[in-house]
Amino acid sequence: MLIPEGILCTKNHEYLLDEGNDCKIGLTDYGLEQLGDIVFVELPEVGTEFVKGEVFATIESVRAATELYMPASGKIIEVNEKLIESPELINESPYEDGWLVKITSDSVDEESGDLLEYTDYRDDFGM
Repeated sequence: MLIPEGILCTKNHEYLLDEGNDCKIGLTDYGLEQLGDIVFVELPEVGTEFVKGEVFATIESVRAATELYMPASGKIIEVNEKLIESPELINESPYEDGWLVKITSDSVDEESGDLLEYTDYRDDFGM
């Protein structure tokens, strides 16, 4: 699996990928390994604003239901509608087709201090 360059991860297994004017948010491959196959996802509405650390989505896997926390404050500008019909895309392609939401944020630089680069994240979990 190709890991995008510059990806930042939370200790709760969410990722943030800064794409210039907006950021893609999703679940890391390691987090997905822990959850198993995703069977349902509940995403926020476009236009909703979140503060870093707030619950922004819920996913259900064959093992558990889990709340997801926003890795940076921002406004939802796009949700991955494909996941409503095909939640398995999250497992199949977490960084390409299985991203959850896109946000616009002015605070990523200030709020990213506790986010981990992927190699550090991987090391923290002994991968």
